[in-house]
Amino acid sequence: MEQIKKTLKDSAAMRWLVLILISGLTFSTYWFQDFFSGIKPLMISEMGISSSQFGTLIQWTTWANVFGMIIIGGIILDNWGIRRTGIVFGALATLGAALTAMGAAGTFTDDMDSRMWTMMIGRLLFGSGLEVVCVIAMRTIVKWFKGYELALAMAINMGFGRLGSTLGQALSIDIGGGVVSPAVNFAATLIGIGLLMFLIYIMFDVKLDKQMKGSADLEDEEPFRFSDLIKLVTNRSFIFIALLCVTFYSAVFPFMQYAPDLLINKFDFTFELPESATVTLFGSDTLGNASIFIGLFIFALAVTLVPARFKNKQGKTISLLIILGLFALFIYSLRDVFSLWLTNGPKTASLIPLGSILFTPIFGKIVDAKGKAASLMILGASLLIFAHLTLSIFDNVILGYLGLLSLGIAFSLVPAAMWPSVSKIVAENRLGTAYATMFTVQNWGLNLFFWGIGWVLDQANPAVVAKLDEVRKQLKAKDLSNLEISEKIREMQFVTGEIPVFNYTTPILMLVGLGVIAMFLAFMLKRADKKQGYGLELPSGAQSPREMEAEERANIE
Repeated sequence: MEQIKKTLKDSAAMRWLVLILISGLTFSTYWFQDFFSGIKPLMISEMGISSSQFGTLIQWTTWANVFGMIIIGGIILDNWGIRRTGIVFGALATLGAALTAMGAAGTFTDDMDSRMWTMMIGRLLFGSGLEVVCVIAMRTIVKWFKGYELALAMAINMGFGRLGSTLGQALSIDIGGGVVSPAVNFAATLIGIGLLMFLIYIMFDVKLDKQMKGSADLEDEEPFRFSDLIKLVTNRSFIFIALLCVTFYSAVFPFMQYAPDLLINKFDFTFELPESATVTLFGSDTLGNASIFIGLFIFALAVTLVPARFKNKQGKTISLLIILGLFALFIYSLRDVFSLWLTNGPKTASLIPLGSILFTPIFGKIVDAKGKAASLMILGASLLIFAHLTLSIFDNVILGYLGLLSLGIAFSLVPAAMWPSVSKIVAENRLGTAYATMFTVQNWGLNLFFWGIGWVLDQANPAVVAKLDEVRKQLKAKDLSNLEISEKIREMQFVTGEIPVFNYTTPILMLVGLGVIAMFLAFMLKRADKKQGYGLELPSGAQSPREMEAEERANIE
């Protein structure tokens, strides 16, 4: 019998090491994408920008991608491969982050308009690399995990991304110390570290390609043809999943940028935390607070991975009970800290990505073992609708907590089911183009809603905008520093009530409509899959009806 040659990806330890290295870029880019949300009130008070200008700054992240940068990156990926594409676009994201940091610090000029333009150009360059980096991460995971724990690996990679979003939202105000620039510098540095981790990964990728030389996986590679893109965008299942991607993420990512400010304005949450609400580690409050989120992430991974190591049911049950017991002890020991965190805007808003950290690996494991990907997308869309209803038309803080948690769960369900499903619909050597096309369509929606929520918010609150502008001019006339103006405006708005707060009802109701559309598309995807036979409802590794039919034809021939 012919001996099967083992490669690096046949080693579980190597697969998971590669996942960690790849996830470094995912973690850092997600941090940089979302960390501004935690300091939005600070930017408004210190830099004197409006909600519309804040939305415009975030919107610039998407401009290059709206006009096809991700598709270009995906085509480059399918032709150049993972290594060269990763270096080029990882470096582009790093350069953009560095330029954003320089603009925030006033490196080139003290003029606020010029600083904003520098930051916007930086976000443009960062965004040009960001989405292609995400495509590269997914393409890499498929390369190393296809036939193994693909959905779980994608879910854990997304978990690292959500951890970056969570820490960015929750800790930016701590890192900044009441100033914008340090928070931006730290976020930019993280992307540089992520790029270094990718360079380390390249050594393993080179070795794997040498081992796989002459294998079917590499022999099937063909140059990209434009007809491949036409074939892709005329596939019914792919159309539905791409449109689901844009509607779902447009209702989540833009909202995350405004969530801390919404909680501060709508439910009177705090912007800054008292010292009693921080945990100190090695003399650093920021590091201590970060350790709490990392601890929650570790528990989430443990619940998914540790019981799976046991072959008998008793071992699985005992290990799960031990992990849950330790988790309960962890929460109880920090009960005083959590009670204060749950009244703070940036910390509470981090429940959104935190929910995905806790649930994405679990749902990824379910998709691997049970399938039901299309059904889980329907459930995720329904949770999205519930979440935005509770945060728009209701003023009950308990419902608000439930809404944030539901959004976090939805943020786990849909991606854990959606991204592995694409690898069933599209051939592996065209996944770069497929994921890039989805990210491009997604960016059309993000571009509109990043800016749109801020614009609608200003239009729905003209009295607040006018009062902020009036007070800022008065304070500037007194020759106060930007920091003094920032502190005074926050005091007048959130302590004394001299400046009214923003009402977020109208902009968030827009997102309810997106949830309804997402649910409809998920139903249509499930219906299309029954006809096309990709097996989206089947477990990972199971042969789809389409594959069985192709095999039968091959046997007949």
